[in-house]
Amino acid sequence: MLTRMYLRASSQDQDAQRARATLDKFAEEHDLVVAARYAENESGAKLARPELFRLLADSRPGDILLIEQVDRLSRLNDADWKRLRAEIDAKQVRVVALDLPTSWMLLNGSKDDFSGRMLSALNGMMLDMLAAIARKDYEDRRRRQAEGQAKAKAAGVYKGRPEDTKQLDRIAKLLGAKMSWSSIQDAVGCSRATVAKVAARARVVEQAA
Repeated sequence: MLTRMYLRASSQDQDAQRARATLDKFAEEHDLVVAARYAENESGAKLARPELFRLLADSRPGDILLIEQVDRLSRLNDADWKRLRAEIDAKQVRVVALDLPTSWMLLNGSKDDFSGRMLSALNGMMLDMLAAIARKDYEDRRRRQAEGQAKAKAAGVYKGRPEDTKQLDRIAKLLGAKMSWSSIQDAVGCSRATVAKVAARARVVEQAA
């Protein structure tokens, strides 16, 4: 039985490794053998997360997927959460979350098949419930943010998030040097969407010239 940590942050300016020390301490206290750590800066509201699926691909039946909170694993809508749960179940991976104490009981297994099935069912139900709460929290925050921006725009005071001009200039230079988008993401520490935005602006300038 091996443990694989999943560390996620939503944006490039957040630290995906933030919870590593907390998870390392938990693993040490519970005598878990950590095989690898998988970190990425991707939204929990989207299913396409390369490091999460690399973790699942590396996992073997009985391995533990260790997370700080269920929302690190999912802020997905119902359909995408069911797809992810199906993948986790197919790999027979046990999800253990620090904010889900019932999942800690999975670390020690069970004395008989009946108890094991009951424990897995209970934990699965709690996991589904927390995933649904995480999604609702995500949608509520997005709604409040949109309402706040709409009010600010109506009042003529909303200017949006200021751009990192130094970062954008660097991306533009790397694009001009014919560097691949993936290499630019790694070099600058930005999202693919940011590279696409700079590339689109460059095309507009070229067409206008």
